[in-house]
Amino acid sequence: MAASGVGLWPSTWRVSLAIVAKDFLAERRTKEVFNAMLVFGFVAAVIFSLAFEPTSEEAQRFSGGLAWLVFVFSGILGLNRSFARETVNEALQGLRLASSDPGAIYLGKLFSNLAFMLLAELILLVVFGIFFDVHFWREPVWLVAILILGTWGFAALGTIFSAVSANTRMRELMLPLLVLPLSVPPLVFAIEATTRLLRGLPMTGDWPFLALLVGCFDILFTLLPWFIFGEVMEQ
Repeated sequence: MAASGVGLWPSTWRVSLAIVAKDFLAERRTKEVFNAMLVFGFVAAVIFSLAFEPTSEEAQRFSGGLAWLVFVFSGILGLNRSFARETVNEALQGLRLASSDPGAIYLGKLFSNLAFMLLAELILLVVFGIFFDVHFWREPVWLVAILILGTWGFAALGTIFSAVSANTRMRELMLPLLVLPLSVPPLVFAIEATTRLLRGLPMTGDWPFLALLVGCFDILFTLLPWFIFGEVMEQ
């Protein structure tokens, strides 16, 4: 079978954007994904703030790692529902009939997952900033770049594995076991870069090169699932 996504034709983009719009409309009606991510993140931030009583220097050193720990597990909550909701009433079959390019479905789901996760992360950063008395917005351009680079690769892998595990009995367990080991490069970069930003260290030296390298990982993590998504859908 030919690989999905031979070209990003206008019809592919239309289908992808239609899926994004569908997911946002469904989320606005049910609020089951975004609310779960925010509630989990808020509760985790409260628990961390009660478990630790850090000094200002200690907070700058490890609050970035704690924040990304919350981002990852709250993101998995959302990713678990990405394709699980499509298994009801054969909705996934309807998506397959909507486009001759299965890669368009993958891109649409990736864009919606990425948008939900980034929006949740921006809100949770404010929560972490209040509880740990740290300033994430010292370098807003770098902060946005770190969030996008770290979340993009994680969401790209999470989207394809969400489709793989959607029809399994233990998808809540399977998804993190599949995603976390492969998403180490962008997450390690995100944690280290966030910690450096919180400590007020300049984002110079090797960091622009590392950001470019992680961006290449993210592109690879996007293109490979896009090309094989047709085969995944047939399983």
